[in-house]
Amino acid sequence: MSDAHECPNVKFTTKDALEHHTTQMALKLKRQELSTLCENLAIMALTAQQESLIVNSWDMLKNDSADHGLKFFLKIFSAAPEATALFSYLKDSSVPLDQNPKLKTHATLVFVMIAETAIQLRKTGKVNVGESNLKHLGAVHLKLGVTHAHFALAKAALLETIKEGVPCIWSTALSDAWGVAYDHLVAAIKAEMK
Repeated sequence: MSDAHECPNVKFTTKDALEHHTTQMALKLKRQELSTLCENLAIMALTAQQESLIVNSWDMLKNDSADHGLKFFLKIFSAAPEATALFSYLKDSSVPLDQNPKLKTHATLVFVMIAETAIQLRKTGKVNVGESNLKHLGAVHLKLGVTHAHFALAKAALLETIKEGVPCIWSTALSDAWGVAYDHLVAAIKAEMK
């Protein structure tokens, strides 16, 4: 078998093709790494004032975290009904979303995890959900094909849920605080999506 290939007006060897392919893959990976680095650098540190806003709002939300968590997920599914396909326990389920006990359990866990991550972020300077949990979150989100658009939609749903949960203290500053904390969590998850 010859290692020379012929294409219209192009002659190259298998070695040339392999080197070209390897170079293109390396460039693609470098662009992805640079993009991730830029995203991570764009995330601001959580200030003491932002931490205080998050803690105060969480104190108001946490007693009803199951209901807020469910509302959070229902907002996601309302905006993107196809997102239900990402959850195996929702496929072929005849139980309405707002009554699905598995969804409510999952939604509560996610909502509480986001809040707890936000609260400890300033103290530790990083997302702290446990290295094995973070790796698991990254692997699961990668396997399901979760994209930046999914994370952005979830952020909007989270902020709307918090706004509705604490309307008396809602402000741009509170929105920004939760947004920064959420962005840190997403960056940590994305870093594990390998």
